[in-house]
Order: sequence, then structure tokens, then C-alpha cells
Amino acid sequence: MREVVLDTETTGFEPNDGDRIVEIGAVELLNHLPTGRTYHQYINPERNMPEGAFGIHGLSEEFLSDKPVFKSIAQNFIDFIGDSSLVIHNASFDMKFLNAELGWVNRPLLPKTQAIDTLAIARRKFPGSPASLDALCRRFGIDSSSRTLHGALLDSEILAEVYLELMGGRQPDLVLSESSFKKAADGSAPLDWRPSERPTPLASRLSETEKAAHEKFIATFVTEALWSK
Repeated sequence: MREVVLDTETTGFEPNDGDRIVEIGAVELLNHLPTGRTYHQYINPERNMPEGAFGIHGLSEEFLSDKPVFKSIAQNFIDFIGDSSLVIHNASFDMKFLNAELGWVNRPLLPKTQAIDTLAIARRKFPGSPASLDALCRRFGIDSSSRTLHGALLDSEILAEVYLELMGGRQPDLVLSESSFKKAADGSAPLDWRPSERPTPLASRLSETEKAAHEKFIATFVTEALWSK
């Protein structure tokens, strides 16, 4: 099962007011565990950077001025996420911006059902408790000390750990993944796994001296054992 943990940084709160995405970070998960494959991209928003937004993520107009615009990175982004579920903290915010950017460059929009909202999961699991990313890090003992400013890739990596805890820890279930089973020759449905016989039996690690000593020891108290017949 492939999932993509994703975060964005923006110039503000509302794309309909002209706010844009300035950074996307994403982490690939297989069966709830990070694979080490990531996506990270700074984006030129083609507008000024409000002071309030700069105070959150520290990305200045000057820094972003030579970065690619969203249109030029859209295909690489779409290729990375594919049709995998998108694990996002406060998914409605990021999905709103992603679909605005995709719409502006005439790309298909992402269905809302593709998103898994960890904020909603945390609120259901811990009703009445703070559910921000920082609060969940404190609850689960996850080190977020490097998060002095918001950063899309760092926040995605931290959220991947939080998501794992929300799903039940490092062993979210006891069901073997599909990769633990053999598949049919045509690559269709998996077959029940069975251990196969070794083509070459392992050599005995018992020396002849040890074997003779063991038989002598057994003979002192067992005279008609079934295995000796």
C-alpha cells in the first residue's frame, strides 16, 4: 500500500485572494513505513511575500525569485504522487491550494477522497486535546526541535512519524503485506505462501564425536525410544 505524506507552504490562506504555493514537500510510505524516497520543490509564486507568511516559513521573495513556477513542475509533482492516498495535516487547506494551482494550469484536479486528514484522525482519537503537529509530536515523544520554522519537507517527515503513531505505532497490524506472498506466474492474485524445500540441504554442524557422546548419554536412561527403531 503506497501513501504520500505531503505538506505545502504558501503566501497566505486563500488562493482566491491571490495566495500561492511556495513549497511542496512529500515523503513516500509503503505499508505505513517511509521508503526514503521524497519530493521537494520550492516554487516562484510570481507575487510578493507577505510579512506574516515570511515569519512562518522564512521563504523570501528574493530567495524564490529564481525558482521554477508551478506550471513547470506540475508534471513532476503529479508523477510523484500518482493516485496514492495523500496524508496531510489539515488536508482541506493543502488540497484547496493544490487544486487551485492545478486548475490555473489546466490540469485535472485531485479528488478530495484522495486525502487522508491526520488532523481529523487526531481529533477523533483524542477529543478535546490539542491536535496541532507540534502537540502531536509532544504526545508521541517525537523530536521536532529542528522545526524552528515551518518547512514542507521537514514537516512531511515529522508528519510521517505522527501518522505512524496515529495508525497504531510501528506495527499497525499483524497482516503480512502482499510482498510477503508469492504471486501467480502471470502477476495476478497472490497465492498462499508455503516454505519451499532447500535445493541443497544444510550440512550438519554436529561432529561425529558429539554425536557419539549424545548417543551414549541417551542410552543411559532410554532403552526403547521410538526414534532409535
